[in-house]
Amino acid sequence: MAKLTFMGATRQVTGSCYLLETSVSNILLECGLYQGSSITERQNRQDFTFDIDKIDAVVISHTHLDHCGLLPKLVREGYRGPIYMTTATADLISVMLTDSAHLAMKEAEWGSRAGKRLFKPLYTQKDVEHTLKLREPVQYGGVTRITPDATLTYHDAGHILGSAIVEIRIQETKKSKTLVFSGDLGNSKAALLEDPVTLKQADILLLESTYGDRNHRSMTGTVDEFRQILSDAADSGGNVLIPSFALGRTQEVIFWLGKFYREGSLKQKHVFLDSPMAIAASDIYFKHLELFNEEDAGIFREAVKGNWQEWLPVLKCTQTAEESMAINSIRGGAIIIAGSGMCSGGRIRHHLRNNLRSNKTQVIIVGFQAEGTPGRSLVDGAKSLKIFRDDIAVNATIHTLGGFSAHADQSQLLEWAGNFKQASPELYLIHGELDKMQALQSIFHEQQDWHANIPKPGQIVDF
Repeated sequence: MAKLTFMGATRQVTGSCYLLETSVSNILLECGLYQGSSITERQNRQDFTFDIDKIDAVVISHTHLDHCGLLPKLVREGYRGPIYMTTATADLISVMLTDSAHLAMKEAEWGSRAGKRLFKPLYTQKDVEHTLKLREPVQYGGVTRITPDATLTYHDAGHILGSAIVEIRIQETKKSKTLVFSGDLGNSKAALLEDPVTLKQADILLLESTYGDRNHRSMTGTVDEFRQILSDAADSGGNVLIPSFALGRTQEVIFWLGKFYREGSLKQKHVFLDSPMAIAASDIYFKHLELFNEEDAGIFREAVKGNWQEWLPVLKCTQTAEESMAINSIRGGAIIIAGSGMCSGGRIRHHLRNNLRSNKTQVIIVGFQAEGTPGRSLVDGAKSLKIFRDDIAVNATIHTLGGFSAHADQSQLLEWAGNFKQASPELYLIHGELDKMQALQSIFHEQQDWHANIPKPGQIVDF
């Protein structure tokens, strides 16, 4: 009998990781980085709770680091088997892991300077190089045998480019069992990508619950508010800071800025994309227009020849540290898009330090902010923020545009999972804060008379 162990992203949002064991093979589903508070991130340095030598295959849903960011550590500690991912994920993961290794090296360097003992990086660029050699790209919809008794099928999740719903079918003696993992389900109201593919059959269903307690604002309302914030900021003379994830959110934000520019409502003359990782990821997006929804792909094919500057002529991509620092001299009238999306690292922290004190500054939060992150503190109304050991007063206006989320909201989660109801799979809620899971659990019970399990870390279930 096969069994499933819940390890990461269990009663929390990050560190996605699950172990599927059958009578003849072991499959690791996800190998994600823990992100958030310093206490949460300490888990990245803990030993894996499974025997790496017994893992036959690794399956990744998409390239956000909380789903794939510990792969180089896994490889450094001995894993040499295949790592399955979609073709677009295989293109993007090089960018993500290379940047992650760079940050790990920097953090180790800072830690060594601050303390008396030598801090070792979580992993290095060489570990990333070894990891990338293990990539096994898979097309959406194809059935791939990954172990003697298991097949894998990826379906478009509509979350970021290349994101996938994972379907794993296990053959045991005379019967088969199917596990479906939602991955991160996309927001069907969002621009650029297709809506998540609908499935109906599973024996075990793992469902993300990031926004299990709420519904997003309408996209029309969100876009109107975004346009108005930018207009007000231009009139007041302040800068606009947009902490943004390099994959997905950045591309959607630039899409809408281009729309505003083309309709004549964008007053700002300077838009900076200050993230080498986001710049590289955006280039890869244009290489995969076949994965865009038909309407938006058509707009790009007609309007531009393959780069974001043609879509948004006032966009400047700042690659070097010198170019990034030069932005600091601009005291108003600019839109600055930079990572990290939760303000826990990257160039956005420099821009926050230089702009938060001004009451003319507008900070627009366009994505989920995990507990313990600086971005969450801003959303929760913090009066000051510690940045590079300095307490920075928050006089800026903080806006939250939840409608831009790349995650499905409560109603979308219910609708997508409801397609499985007739098959009566065992339903497990993962990848969410506990209160969000409990809210979604209650609504499943009330509206669909369906018990949704909330597993504990380390819990093992048979199927």
